[in-house]
Amino acid sequence: MMLAKEWFAVFVLLLPLPLLAGSSLLVLNKTDNTAVFVDARTYEVGAKLPTGAGPHEVAVSPDGRLAYVANYGTRDNPGHTLTVIDIRARSVLRTIDLGEFRRPHGIHVSRDGKLVWVTCEANQSVIGVDTATGKVVESFLTGQEVSHMVVPSADENKLYVANIGSGTVSVVDRKTKVVKNLVTGKGAEGIDLSPDGRWVWVTNREANTLSVIDAANDAVTASFPSGGLMPIRVKFQPDGKAVLVSLARSNKVMLFDVATRKPIQEIEAGSTPVGILVTPDGQRAFVANTMSNHISVIDLSTGKVVATFSPGTEPDGMAWVP
Repeated sequence: MMLAKEWFAVFVLLLPLPLLAGSSLLVLNKTDNTAVFVDARTYEVGAKLPTGAGPHEVAVSPDGRLAYVANYGTRDNPGHTLTVIDIRARSVLRTIDLGEFRRPHGIHVSRDGKLVWVTCEANQSVIGVDTATGKVVESFLTGQEVSHMVVPSADENKLYVANIGSGTVSVVDRKTKVVKNLVTGKGAEGIDLSPDGRWVWVTNREANTLSVIDAANDAVTASFPSGGLMPIRVKFQPDGKAVLVSLARSNKVMLFDVATRKPIQEIEAGSTPVGILVTPDGQRAFVANTMSNHISVIDLSTGKVVATFSPGTEPDGMAWVP
């Protein structure tokens, strides 16, 4: 059994990875109510910034200047704010109050940086926030229980929302405001779009399955075993050939071949792996192990954990800071 201090140990490798030079991870610690900058090469923990209560997910603007944190809140006090972080200054720039919209969770910034889409579980909704004014400028009712994570289509005309309580994915047409709900499996939670925009993969954490949605016609084309217990997040590699799935109750990460939809590698992780972040070059993956309070660094060429570090208590959501 590892001692607590070992989670702080960093196994620094001399990496010929110019992409990592000067880059950072931004990691959210749900219990600490903090956002932490971590050096992408040395894994040294840098600036720690306060957020609202229960920060769950974070997204960075396309220009790399701002980060938006969804403050989910606590069991007794639902959150209703976003923390905006100035990445260059390593400081909190402002707090956006979402008003009536409560329990913000999944979050994604539009390609032009003008909108932030956020799921609001308490309202069964997904909203669009104007990043300049902080005002909610669009909202869509999913009518589903626990609308949790969101990813836009390649053209950003549609939003795909995973609904844990209903076991569905809501397909929101932003132009017509028509919402189509697709049954995927019990506990639909994690969701990601393939780099070519063709496929949406979904993790069904209670059914222990994965589902694939064809983005061309918004139909579920396949569902199959996840290879473990409680598949909770899914993340495509940048080349679109493989996806990573965190299995929270199996303490593992499964690598799937996209073409065959078959598992190709099983990777040990820490206790309750949840959040997954893949470097833009596809060489490494970072997995947040919420119950062991550390991040596993995986070399994707070998499928081996090459380092661990501790950013704080109950890490989960992560974002890449170029």
